[in-house]
Amino acid sequence: YITISVKEHKLFKRHGDDILYEIPITFPQAALGAEIEIPTVDGATPLKIQQGTQSGRVMQLKGKGVPHLRGGGRGDQLVVVYVVTPESLTNEQKKLMNELLKTLGPATMPKKGKGFFNRIKDALEP
Repeated sequence: YITISVKEHKLFKRHGDDILYEIPITFPQAALGAEIEIPTVDGATPLKIQQGTQSGRVMQLKGKGVPHLRGGGRGDQLVVVYVVTPESLTNEQKKLMNELLKTLGPATMPKKGKGFFNRIKDALEP
């Protein structure tokens, strides 16, 4: 008998033939949009963060997952982005944030959509 075990990776989590990766982004990157480099099993690849991206959004990199065991093709890499709130700000940053706050008005909830776990579930289903 041969027993094979897969060691846990420090960056990636595996779900079948798909790979999950979580990445923190800054508030300006989420609000304005950005292009960032994402590590994959094949090396870094660019990922476009859309303007207005919400924390917990799941993005899909087609064909960047694990090769299918029986047959051609590969799974996908699912990237979950998290908007990081700074824990401390300089006086100038606080002043700028207060100016922004005045122009934004009251907070509103993003458009009703699927919850985080349903987005992951949908992304993992074929």
